[in-house]
Amino acid sequence: MDVSSNAGATTVVDYPAGKRFSTDDDDGTMHPVKPKARATSSSTNPRQPVASAMNNVDYLDQTRPFFVKIGKGGLLEALEKLDKQLIDAGQTHIISKKEPVSWIGREITLGQIGLVNHGGLPKILSKPGRYPPFPLRNWWARSFEGRKEITETVIEFNGLTVVQVSQNQAAVVSDPQNQIFVIKNGGFVALATQGSYSVLSVVDQTHLPNVITDQTTRAILGHWHEVKSRSRMGPSGAAHEFVVATFLDIPANNCAILQKGDELEILPAGQHCITNPNITLRKLFTRGECQTEMPTKDIFTRDQVPVSLTIYLKWQLMEPLKLTTHGYDTPYEALRDKTQSILTQIMSHLDYSSMVKQRSIDPNDTVDDGSDPNTAFLDALRSRAMDDLHSAALEYGIVLKDLAVIDRQFKGEIASTMDKLTTRALQAQVEAANVDRENSNRVKKEQGSLQVAQVQASARKTQADAEAYAIVANAKAVAEALQIDATARAEATRLAAKAEADAIRLKAAADQDVQDPFAREMEFRRNEVEKIAAYGNKTVFVPAGGVGGGASDAMAMGFAAGVGSDMRRGWAGEQQPQVGTVPKAPAK
Repeated sequence: MDVSSNAGATTVVDYPAGKRFSTDDDDGTMHPVKPKARATSSSTNPRQPVASAMNNVDYLDQTRPFFVKIGKGGLLEALEKLDKQLIDAGQTHIISKKEPVSWIGREITLGQIGLVNHGGLPKILSKPGRYPPFPLRNWWARSFEGRKEITETVIEFNGLTVVQVSQNQAAVVSDPQNQIFVIKNGGFVALATQGSYSVLSVVDQTHLPNVITDQTTRAILGHWHEVKSRSRMGPSGAAHEFVVATFLDIPANNCAILQKGDELEILPAGQHCITNPNITLRKLFTRGECQTEMPTKDIFTRDQVPVSLTIYLKWQLMEPLKLTTHGYDTPYEALRDKTQSILTQIMSHLDYSSMVKQRSIDPNDTVDDGSDPNTAFLDALRSRAMDDLHSAALEYGIVLKDLAVIDRQFKGEIASTMDKLTTRALQAQVEAANVDRENSNRVKKEQGSLQVAQVQASARKTQADAEAYAIVANAKAVAEALQIDATARAEATRLAAKAEADAIRLKAAADQDVQDPFAREMEFRRNEVEKIAAYGNKTVFVPAGGVGGGASDAMAMGFAAGVGSDMRRGWAGEQQPQVGTVPKAPAK
């Protein structure tokens, strides 16, 4: 098997010229085959390679003596089939006929097999149990060599070879005829009567140790691993190593170029293995977009001024076979040579003065009308460099996406003069910028002070409004309190007067209801006692109103006139008794 991949030892390749190579013979010889009709949907897309089957005959499917493929029954079933082939061919069987016991001897558990050396031939103890060391005839010329797990990847014992690999593993094996084959996701049991089956390596296809990177863009192109076989040659028997298998793990959107003689073919993304020495891995490429900066060599203008440019390039490799056919290992190398050649032709027709005015170029810039004489360099790069580079890149299977001049460096005496002028201009620009910055800072500072004053005035106005509102509210509250208090007092007085009047009316009504003369007399006497107690026992009560009322008033006026006359004369005597009016008796 020469080239294999995940999909059952099939590799998808493509070559524009229609030449392909495949292995239809058992010896692995590769020869060109005629191209078949291609589908329209796949042939129109250069990024989708058309399949050409590498018709490799699977080593496990070939009929070989004493070689059994491990199937669904597992290792024990394959050992039984191999034992049957040996017996049918008249050879010694390999499965021991010894029966185990349960009480003494060497123990073989479930999931294990025992290895016995029978005079240099392998014997397998496949039944679990204990195998006693007697009778002696059972172990004559035999020795127990240990136990092995049934699920072990490689078992090699006295010419018996067992190989079992999982989905992501690949075993590189050399058969008795020194043919190299690879086992993936399967296994076999073989007994070599002449020579031996040698397991050179078991490779983890998803974690290959060596990384392949693009030296320009530092992008990871894939991983690889070489399996080597050691042989001794010469009189001294010195050991030499030879590469017998190459494993590749190519990420998505990447590809590899294989070479056989003068024929090239694309190997798509996936996991692959190369065992045919006539097939050489040429290079790995990425089909994604790449970008880098490219410094050019010194280029002379029309007036012999040396200048070096720094170019920004962005590209995408669409047809790796075209690039490899032209002898380039990377797209950058092809673009670098072509860019240097085109820029040299353009610069040789430009003057130094036209290049000084322009600092950069961008393909997205709007094209000038040509009225400005200082745009010669820009127009030349737009009209010639981009178009020429794009056309040249297509010859190598590259699509140029972007081009820009990042920097330019003039050399010689004129370069130093230009640097001085540029330095002065930059100093003037810096000084002007500093002045503008200081003026701007002053203006901003004054604007800040004005804003602070406005905020403070607004705060004071707000505070005065709050104080005035508080005073008005306080006065309004005091006035409302006084009004409420006066209303309450007036209401209380009215209620008290009403209550007192009601009490008098009730009392008068009660006195009026008394009909007994004695009770009336007693009530009158009680009123007299209360009256005397209220005014004093020295008070003289004069009847008022009714018959004789006028005489009483005249007497009172005369008594008062006499008292006043005595006081004017300074006469002092004993205090005269108080004079009062006797209230009317209540009506009965």
